[in-house]
Amino acid sequence: MNTERILLLTVLLGASGACWAVEPLDTFSARVGGYITNFDTRMRADGQTDTGTRIDLHRDLGLDNSDTIGFIGLTWRPWDNHEFGLSYYRDSGDAERNLHRDIEFNGEHYDTNTRIKANLDIDSYEAYYTWWGLNRERWALGPRVGLLWYKLQLGLDVKVDADGNPASMRATNEVSADLPAPTIGGSWRWSPAEQWRIGADVGYFQANINDIDADVTYGRGGVEWFPWENWGFSLDYTIRRISADVQKSRYDGDLRFVDSGLRLGVTYRF
Repeated sequence: MNTERILLLTVLLGASGACWAVEPLDTFSARVGGYITNFDTRMRADGQTDTGTRIDLHRDLGLDNSDTIGFIGLTWRPWDNHEFGLSYYRDSGDAERNLHRDIEFNGEHYDTNTRIKANLDIDSYEAYYTWWGLNRERWALGPRVGLLWYKLQLGLDVKVDADGNPASMRATNEVSADLPAPTIGGSWRWSPAEQWRIGADVGYFQANINDIDADVTYGRGGVEWFPWENWGFSLDYTIRRISADVQKSRYDGDLRFVDSGLRLGVTYRF
């Protein structure tokens, strides 16, 4: 009986000692999870000689403005106050609907009641560097330089014209754009309790880069819970707003793009 009591006490002491303090910053972390997106996208694609119609991808083309997709993210802090990060996700969708109004898109005219099939692909990359100028035991704060890079491709196919005739042998009207969007701002991390961490990032920039005149706003806030020393869960809300005028060979027009939503992930850290 005494031996059993000793073993039980040892187990209980071991369990009670399984509590650890999560530092504000990791040396390395890898995160995978799901992103519940909410897109609000308006774009205009001009032709060679005419100005296009600004279209709402959800209202005019029927493309979903919300989805659940996967994402991946990495961070690396090779020196005490210097951190680098990368993240990526991809989204795609298609929809068919009859147009409710006349539109001009990339030099082609589409009449009301024309049945259109739209295909959209989005690749999103993010890279950043943070200098943790204030790096304390329970919190850290520092300036952040980031780069958002969106690759968007939108194609329109006519399925049935405005007179009800099936369309045939008509090429896809397609535009694609690479949108580099730098941001300058700050980052903050705080460990308020043993297994919890809270963080936030903000950024803004306005610049003309490679024939793209863009105005970019970025924000993220979230919480992490680590019930195990190296493994945990994260929940955050992210919003990115891009307003850009583009003059490129494959896309000449403008884009008003809001990418926001909740991200739930599993994190490995050390």
